[in-house]
Amino acid sequence: MKSKLWTLVALFVVISTLAAQCAAPATVVVTKEVEKVVTQEVDKVVTKEVEKVVTKEVEVEKEVVVTPTPEAKPFEGVEVNILTFTGPQIAEPLQRRGPDFTELTGAKINVIVVPFNELYQKILTDLATGTNSFDAFVFAPQWMVDYIVPGYLEDLTDRVAADEALQWDDIAPFFRNFSATYEGRIYTIPLDGDFQMAYYRSDLLEQEGLAPPETWEDYLNIAKTFHGRDLNGDGDPDYGSCISKKRGAQAYWMVWSVAGAFLQSQGTSQGAFFDTETMEPLVNNEAFAAALDVYNETTKYGPPDELNLDVGDTRGLFTSGRCALSIDWGDIGTLAIDPETSVVQDKVGAVILPGSPRVLDRATGKLVDCDEATCPYATNGVNHAPYAAFGGWSGGINAAADPKVKDAAYAFFSYMSQPAQSNVDVTIGITGFNPYRISQFLNRQLWVEAGMSPEAASNYLGAIEESLNSPNMVLDLRIPQNQRYQQVVLDTALSQFLAGEITRDEAMQQIYDGWEEITEELGREDQLNAYLGTLGISK
Repeated sequence: MKSKLWTLVALFVVISTLAAQCAAPATVVVTKEVEKVVTQEVDKVVTKEVEKVVTKEVEVEKEVVVTPTPEAKPFEGVEVNILTFTGPQIAEPLQRRGPDFTELTGAKINVIVVPFNELYQKILTDLATGTNSFDAFVFAPQWMVDYIVPGYLEDLTDRVAADEALQWDDIAPFFRNFSATYEGRIYTIPLDGDFQMAYYRSDLLEQEGLAPPETWEDYLNIAKTFHGRDLNGDGDPDYGSCISKKRGAQAYWMVWSVAGAFLQSQGTSQGAFFDTETMEPLVNNEAFAAALDVYNETTKYGPPDELNLDVGDTRGLFTSGRCALSIDWGDIGTLAIDPETSVVQDKVGAVILPGSPRVLDRATGKLVDCDEATCPYATNGVNHAPYAAFGGWSGGINAAADPKVKDAAYAFFSYMSQPAQSNVDVTIGITGFNPYRISQFLNRQLWVEAGMSPEAASNYLGAIEESLNSPNMVLDLRIPQNQRYQQVVLDTALSQFLAGEITRDEAMQQIYDGWEEITEELGREDQLNAYLGTLGISK
């Protein structure tokens, strides 16, 4: 544009100059005409070039207008440190879904893991010392009382009430009211539902014409029948029963899955750990002795290293076809359908924990036969007491965390628990998450799509539902320092008994004395009131 314009301007100047010098009329006329022409041409060029510039500016302006501004993510730059146990169960879904949550919200989720036997104390120490290295925790809800009473855990009641996406009413009442709530306030978000059940190889029982175990005597007979046989076709002898019994792990829950049927027969409010009048431990009587005998005998039909096996080990043995029976949470049901690791797809049955036709008379400490008075909830004369062991892994938040971090931590736990995520995770064996939402029991298609046959889905979910709906369900111990009662005193005595280091009666006395010592130290009346409160009894 510049070269053409300046050429015309120069021409105009030259002609004007010549005209002035000649001063001839004709020349003047010519000069005016030329001036007019040149001026018109200059105007045309300028107009066109200006139009081009303006057009480009408009186009640029249009481009700026139509380019959307990226929407800010609510937790951009926020990091949430969550502590749980090594896993891979429980940690796996948190780690897998963390990046998805980051993409949605901007919050970075860091999952820190420690061995199970260190988790309770690691949480307590971090909170009590004010170190506050962790913003949130995924832990056993039965421990919550030790974190709530001192004010370490965030009260989530108002958040839950305002959170429609969580669909709180879809969470089964037991997990809402027992696993998540303390004294009417909500402190954790359930991510998992836990009940212990008996698993059996349905193909093996069918071959022998045997029914699933209804009593613990049935369990022992089935275990004895199959122990030493080749159960998976690899030519090696296998095992009648596989039960985790490793010290310092999660095995101490297993013995109460056996003992509950002998100790509690009058309904959930009767309790299975302590006498509800005196807080005396229910561990030094004929009923607990019978339970220890059963528990010990199962070891005869287990792997030679059963005392060193954690739940992950026994689950692997079962899904590889090496066990006829097992006691476990809901994990085996979903692990059994994994085509990459399981050889027992559609060969697994689940049933409510076996029961006992004889139960404890608390007045005498003796075993008595079941009748309508002693076992009002019995089926076919057998008292069943399904054990809500552990209560289901749940997420809680450090009350001392930064407010923005607390918001992000809550949003993550809500995200993990919402049906869109949890309905998938509970069907995957490696997650360790078991069903806890009402919809997860009603929608059998979820399980069929995951790989279960309709029959297997009905059997698996039916066993959990029967346990969940039992009026004689055994609630796990949830009183101050329950971890010392169970994970220290009980676990130690059991491991010594199973190893043959102490007798059955010595084990019972050791547990009794250890529990009494803790109760006296913490205050018998306070501990009794806490125990009654967990059973729904007001004194």
